Amino acid sequence: MNRAQEPGRGAEGTVPDLRARLRTGFDAGLRTALQILKITVPLYVAVDLLKRTPVIEVLGGFFAPVMGLFGLPGEAAFAFIAAFLLNLYAAIAILVPLHLDAFQVTQCGLMMGVAHNLVVEGGVLKSTGARGGFLTLCRFCLSAASGLAFHIVHRMASG
Repeated sequence: MNRAQEPGRGAEGTVPDLRARLRTGFDAGLRTALQILKITVPLYVAVDLLKRTPVIEVLGGFFAPVMGLFGLPGEAAFAFIAAFLLNLYAAIAILVPLHLDAFQVTQCGLMMGVAHNLVVEGGVLKSTGARGGFLTLCRFCLSAASGLAFHIVHRMASG
């Protein structure tokens, strides 16, 4: 590929002017924002509506014993499912209407930061020749271990 064919270069091989670069960046940013909104807004609305019914409470009660190990309410399990299977934006859309306290939000951020988008990233790892399934399991276990450790430290610090 010669310099004129490189992405971001004009027909003569020159860098586009500032206005063209800003327009390209703005357009790309707007497309990305719209993609994120397509996921987050419906999830936020669904969780907010479900909070007004017994459904979230019943399902949250089912997950409460496991989530309690991390100092989280059972309803937070839905955000973890979204983070593990989809992405962090989906998880955030689910977490916001739950009105978690500062520790709980930090706990979710820590655990989800370690293990998110497991299906896609596991597939990418596998395609590179790495042991995708094993590394996905490692990320999941490290997420749980860091969450347990953080919860213990928080409890000790809180008295």
